[in-house]
Amino acid sequence: MNDTILLTEQKDGVTLITLNRPEVMNAFNFALLHALAAKIADIRFDPDVRVIIITGAGDRAFCSGADLKERATLSPVQVKKYIFTIRNLFTAIEQLNKPVIAAVNGVALGGGTELALASDIRIAAESASMGLTETRLAIIPGAGGTQRLPRLVGKGKAKELIFTGRSIGAAEASQIGLVNQVCAPERLMETCRQMAAEICETGPVAIEQAKYAINYGMETDLSTGLAIESNAYWVCIPTQDRLEGLAAFKEKRKPVYKGC
Repeated sequence: MNDTILLTEQKDGVTLITLNRPEVMNAFNFALLHALAAKIADIRFDPDVRVIIITGAGDRAFCSGADLKERATLSPVQVKKYIFTIRNLFTAIEQLNKPVIAAVNGVALGGGTELALASDIRIAAESASMGLTETRLAIIPGAGGTQRLPRLVGKGKAKELIFTGRSIGAAEASQIGLVNQVCAPERLMETCRQMAAEICETGPVAIEQAKYAINYGMETDLSTGLAIESNAYWVCIPTQDRLEGLAAFKEKRKPVYKGC
């Protein structure tokens, strides 16, 4: 496997992951899927990583989805294996115990948009475009798009975008709630790092439990969701970080959280 197919950089509690196949618009082949899955698995148990930013190499594409040249060589069984692999990878990203920010720096089609959907926060460059275009290839989104998009933008808008297979610009993506923020391309990474830095000021255990409560609570009724929130809160109570937060507030200083 090409060791440079996935680039990583860690600084100040933030890990930047860059899909590095710019010659094919950072499309996912099996090698890139496996490399990203391995990195996500490592990050889960790394206490020094507080936030993850995922972006694409170059200024043309975040990720154009599946590598269709590779796809054309796959048997039907291998295609099933690919879909199984990418779906499980994006679920692992969604369920990661740390916040994930998608820095959408250009074209994000098919699996590229599905990767952004699996992230917690999406920040797009003004030049970005997004879309689940699979129906134009006589298939459907297979890495969670039919489920995550309607939960984010509503069933009607999701059906419109998936049925037509059209892509939309960053401004429209922001208007319908597909992305959190839009900024100038040259400010994209700065904007993502600024948000990551704000998150890093908070309690690690609290962030993990808040993400857990939101993700799982949204999939059930309010009463059950409140019970999930209550149990997640109980996890925070015996932590040293909670006491540190109270002490820092009393002493009018910034807290120093250790994730325990």
